[in-house]
Amino acid sequence: MHNKVVYHAMKAFQSFGLPVLRFNFRGTELSEGEHDYGRGEQDDVRAALDWLEREFHRPVLFAGFSFGSYVGLRVCCGDPRVVGLVALGIPRQAEGRDYSYDFLHDCPQPKLFVSGTRDPYGPVAEVEAAVAAAREPKELVWISEADHFFAGKLEDVRQAIRLWALRHFPALVES
Repeated sequence: MHNKVVYHAMKAFQSFGLPVLRFNFRGTELSEGEHDYGRGEQDDVRAALDWLEREFHRPVLFAGFSFGSYVGLRVCCGDPRVVGLVALGIPRQAEGRDYSYDFLHDCPQPKLFVSGTRDPYGPVAEVEAAVAAAREPKELVWISEADHFFAGKLEDVRQAIRLWALRHFPALVES
């Protein structure tokens, strides 16, 4: 929740006047519970979507980073409350786990994938294969020379999100 990638994604959405919710998954920092390898964390995303719906009654643009992008994509794909998805630094292999994105072939919402060309958890060929299998509309933006945390390239990430949101959701981001 407090890393620079998540912060810059938040700032991109806030620049449009959109409400933003950042949260930690169970067992992270001061959050209750224990890490559940993506199963229980899906419930965390559902709870966040429920809260956003109760509080704001607005369409949701989801953004997640790394493990959060994987979990969020799984939950938000097909959820009618979520109109668009941003996945930053999607992992393909991390900490001994493999991440499969086969479910994206049924994901109808516009999707933006932003990855660094030097991300050890998301090698270029593997990320491209995952995105190629995803249903349209989709967009993949490579940040040249960026690592998993987009060190020194966070403004490029922010700009990619802003341009994508303006193209796909002009009424939402200009309201």
